[in-house]
Amino acid sequence: MQTNLSEQAKRLPRAEEAERILRSCVHCGFCNATCPTYQLLGDELDGPRGRIYLIKQMLEGGEVTTKTQEHLDRCLTCRNCETTCPSGVQYHNLLDIGREVVEQAVPRPLNERLLRQGLRAVVPRPALFKTLTQTGLALRPLLPAALKAKLPREVRPAKPRPTTQHTRRVLLLEGCVQPGLSPNTNAATARVLDRLGISVTPIREAGCCGAVDYHLNAQEAGLQRARQNIDAWWPAIESGIEAIVQTASGCGAFVKDYGHLLASDPAYASKAARVSALARDLVEVLLGEPLEQLQVRAEQRLAFHCPCTLQHAQKLGGAVEGVLTRLGFGLTAVPDSHLCCGSAGTYSLTQPMLSRQLRDNKLNALESGKPDAIVTANIGCQTHLDGAGRTPVRHWIEIVEEAMG
Repeated sequence: MQTNLSEQAKRLPRAEEAERILRSCVHCGFCNATCPTYQLLGDELDGPRGRIYLIKQMLEGGEVTTKTQEHLDRCLTCRNCETTCPSGVQYHNLLDIGREVVEQAVPRPLNERLLRQGLRAVVPRPALFKTLTQTGLALRPLLPAALKAKLPREVRPAKPRPTTQHTRRVLLLEGCVQPGLSPNTNAATARVLDRLGISVTPIREAGCCGAVDYHLNAQEAGLQRARQNIDAWWPAIESGIEAIVQTASGCGAFVKDYGHLLASDPAYASKAARVSALARDLVEVLLGEPLEQLQVRAEQRLAFHCPCTLQHAQKLGGAVEGVLTRLGFGLTAVPDSHLCCGSAGTYSLTQPMLSRQLRDNKLNALESGKPDAIVTANIGCQTHLDGAGRTPVRHWIEIVEEAMG
């Protein structure tokens, strides 16, 4: 795609990156065929190709309007288009650049500003989020249906974590919302890894991965959280830990991007690259392990929802399914498994109507094989899908841990 950035756009910190991405697009439109919002709305500007045109026009000096903002806001950043694209267009990076420009140019209405500020104030703070979740659960009968759907149907308490110290050690990103919504997920992870001779080293100083701030267009705040995590993890990295493990694929995708996002920061570039190289989704750790040591008795038929951040961002589609199959679980077929469930971080709150449509479509697909349970690999997807009150949705590692002999 030929492009001619305006003088103002050329002064942007990521101007060269934006121009390179724009030039890599050949207008083929294959991306629209797998874009969830384009499928729902049928509007060219609500597909990747149309959004690329909007960003191109903006960076070439064209007018930036509320309609520009609306179409970019509707993008889930599911990155399905990147999986489909034959030209390797790094769409999500271009979208981040475009959204930041729009955020500076187009003031948001008060209600949108308050919602986004509220999300940034609450979600990245695990203690506050957990307290509010517990309060919501206590008041559930009094809450409107929309709020009830955001709360877990059941909060399983965390089982005790192993105290055995193995030679092999990994770090575990505890996450922001997972300790409040599904506290047993990380405990189950520690118990499974312990059975495989791997110890989980807690780093309490590490916090939110930064994705919430970053994807709500407070990009510098998100990067600052990344720097804080790097500082918190660095002593353990220098002492020889094997990996930094994430049980939420959304967090994992962002941590794996630290190296790219901080590449121009001289104080953190090399450290960020090292952190990204060590980042592993939990399934990546298990893939190479002797799973027979877990002595799993698999009796359930499961439908696996592969989060977009696992299959499209981390390119690990089929990995969890492979592990579950090796362990003896029966998996049902899931039509259109490449499509997003509509959770997409805070999208279910900022774009509730589209999000619900995508959720219901996804549940119809997941339930078509009549599974005993639905499992996934991301707390956002888990809570979003389970909020419909249909087939129970859990993290796959909890099912594995419960089945261990």
